[in-house]
Amino acid sequence: MEKQLRKFTELIGFRYFLIIILILTGGLQFGFMYGNVKGVTYDFKPLQLAPETVRSTKTIEDTYKTQLEREKAANAVDSVYQFSEDVAKQRAAIVTSLFDYVLEVKKDVANSKEPIPIADQVTQLRKKFESIDEDQMPLIFTDSQLEGLLVQSEDDLTRTSTQLSKFVEEYLQKSIRPENVFVAQNDFETKIRGQRGYPDKIFNTVVLIGRTSIIENETINEEQTKIRKQQAKESVEPTRILQGQIIVQEGQIIDNEAFRQLELLGMVSNKASFKPIAGLIILTLLQMMFMYILFERWETNERKKRNALLVTVIVYSLSILLMKFISLVSSGFDVTIAFLFPTALATMLVRLLADERAAVLITVMTAASAGVIFQEGYSSVMQMEITLYIIFGGFASLFFLRSVEKRSHILHAVGVISLVNMAFIAFYLLMTQSSYGLPELAFYLIAAMLSALLSGALTMGLLPFFESAFSLLSSLRLIELSNPNHPLLKKLLMETPGTYHHSVMVANLAEAACEEIGADGLLARVGCYYHDIGKTKRPSFFIENQMSGINPHDSLPPETSAEIIIAHTTDGANMLKRYKMPQEIIDIALQHHGTSLLKFFLFKAKEEGKNIDEAKFRYPGPKPQTKEAAVISVADSVEAAVRSMKEPNAEKIQKLVRAIIDDRVQDNQFDECDISIKELKCIERVLCETLNGIFHSRIEYPKADK
Repeated sequence: MEKQLRKFTELIGFRYFLIIILILTGGLQFGFMYGNVKGVTYDFKPLQLAPETVRSTKTIEDTYKTQLEREKAANAVDSVYQFSEDVAKQRAAIVTSLFDYVLEVKKDVANSKEPIPIADQVTQLRKKFESIDEDQMPLIFTDSQLEGLLVQSEDDLTRTSTQLSKFVEEYLQKSIRPENVFVAQNDFETKIRGQRGYPDKIFNTVVLIGRTSIIENETINEEQTKIRKQQAKESVEPTRILQGQIIVQEGQIIDNEAFRQLELLGMVSNKASFKPIAGLIILTLLQMMFMYILFERWETNERKKRNALLVTVIVYSLSILLMKFISLVSSGFDVTIAFLFPTALATMLVRLLADERAAVLITVMTAASAGVIFQEGYSSVMQMEITLYIIFGGFASLFFLRSVEKRSHILHAVGVISLVNMAFIAFYLLMTQSSYGLPELAFYLIAAMLSALLSGALTMGLLPFFESAFSLLSSLRLIELSNPNHPLLKKLLMETPGTYHHSVMVANLAEAACEEIGADGLLARVGCYYHDIGKTKRPSFFIENQMSGINPHDSLPPETSAEIIIAHTTDGANMLKRYKMPQEIIDIALQHHGTSLLKFFLFKAKEEGKNIDEAKFRYPGPKPQTKEAAVISVADSVEAAVRSMKEPNAEKIQKLVRAIIDDRVQDNQFDECDISIKELKCIERVLCETLNGIFHSRIEYPKADK
């Protein structure tokens, strides 16, 4: 099944695989929940007499009135204006540029060896004016106006330019809004006409230039205005129609407002309403959308995402089926038998087999679906006590099932869930303010405990099925793999006792370091047990297994020795595959050396003066892809290096650990996993502390007298 799923996913891509699975899950959910969606409607028409008193079946926001009130509040907000000081300088600069162009033409005429006709001068000046954007200065000068400017002396033009540009800049220091531009232009023209110093022949042209230079310098700040209007809207409380509120009294005329409220509540037709169906579709789409976002954005390998997705949707679908069954048989009981539903079943299974975030989402989704499926009566949209019951039970398992290193941990979680279930049911019974007899109270007490027991029992019963079907690696599976009686561990111990001891030591180091940085310490420990299983193929070629003191590498070329040593990673992976070990364990065996360099034999080959290819002395990799693999790669090298150290002490150990980590960083061995420098510092500290505890100094015992 695993292979077929992998091939299918590779064929269409994970995103399309995810969409197909969610469509199937959403369709199944909709089909089972469709029959639970009900509503109460009336065959009313506007302006008729109400044959009975009609109350609202639910609390709902009157969006029409809310929107009216919010728009009213937004319209009452004044626009925010923003004054621009740059406008004055820009307009003054344009005025100066106009007169500068005139002076340039006059200068060209003066420097010309032949006289230039006035018509040609006008044409030349008009071309220069065309360089000014019409949006900035929408002026069209007549030929006579341009001739008038050209016949003026340079002094008059310079004086006029300076005076007018300065006046424009001064005038634009005050606020001018778009609606006041025309008034401001008239005012500016009046002020110009009251000034002196402008040549008479171009006075009207100066007035025209000055008038056109006056534009708005204070405009509406759309963004700030929008923010203020939005703040005003948000300050308005929504108008709501409350559950039980009288919409129309018996015998009262159903006016347009009452009819609008009935329409809003979906209560105006005795025909089947599509609104509850649309609501169910929306609920289903929302749930599938969140699942899509969760798995699409989950940064992990595709295999793990695919298996986690399938586990999550299967567990969710089974939960809906179980809820549907309970709802079908609940009609013959006077008590709410929905409290028998195993509140933490879906949460615990998804938590153990997929991911904690997926478990949180599936808890909320299961609770929401239960609220619809167990709905009773027309006066509620969801059965909220059941929804909250499942949420509290599910979250209790999340908080108290932090690790599952023993099956007894699930039983401990079951006990806590029982207490939470009983506490919630006590809350429910007290809030209903009804009198219950001893049989009813006994039922609810038993239901709370059965719900928790079913959660634990079904979790432990279904866990092996999911692990086997999808090759998943749960905490319980890891505990089983850590059993020394496992055939591979027996093989490791019997054939390579030195490697076995090395693996156990590395496991202690890696587990402590992983737990410090929030990685999976149990996975690291079990992965270490098997990471060097490939050495069992050629035990005597690895120094920790050379009990006789004979090193076969002494008689081999360094290239051959390197090939044998490097092969232990791929040999180990192949051996693990034959034993159908989880992929995570296989990956650790392949990645624990990354693509690092076998320096001893490389230097040996160099000393022999051979032309060497460095790639032959590197492990094939891949580089560590996870934090656990990265930690194991460091712990593996550190343990071997410290064990070969003479008289290790704290200072030597720290120096060695730091050197090994720095070497891995320099060799880019951590480029493909999400481990940070801060986490590497934590790993260094934990490894040093653990090694110091192992290689601590001991007192010398006195020799016994003979």
